[in-house]
Amino acid sequence: MDLLTPGFGLFFWTLIAFLTVFFLLKKFAWKPILEALNEREKNIADSIASAEKVRFEMASMKSEHETLLNQAREERTLLLKEAKETKEKIIGEAKEAAKEEANKIMQESRQQIEFQKNAAIIDVKNQIGTLVIEVAEKVLRKELANKEQQHQYINTLAQEIKLN
Repeated sequence: MDLLTPGFGLFFWTLIAFLTVFFLLKKFAWKPILEALNEREKNIADSIASAEKVRFEMASMKSEHETLLNQAREERTLLLKEAKETKEKIIGEAKEAAKEEANKIMQESRQQIEFQKNAAIIDVKNQIGTLVIEVAEKVLRKELANKEQQHQYINTLAQEIKLN
């Protein structure tokens, strides 16, 4: 049992060494160690607060980012819709202009055809009239070979003309 219980001398000198180290540490090292611990605790608390602030700002920035992204999507959709409407409007206007131009060309063509038809009819009538006059002249010359019959026929025509 001697091994388990220390002697009084060992206990006394151990206590003296402990108290000396304790007082020396208290006088010279305790304050700087506590200040370092307090400063470290303050730095940790500041870091935690800063991390919370950054986390809050990140959440805010994420919300703003999502808002901006949604606005950009809406603007893109709106721009695409406007571009499609503009395209359809331009195509419609071009089709309408083409139809009007085609109608105008068709109308001018019809007028030219009608004019040429009328000119051809007049030309044919003139040619027929000339032919009829030539044929009539030849027939009358042959039939009215004598002068007295010609004078008589002329007088008859003159009377008919006066009556009309």
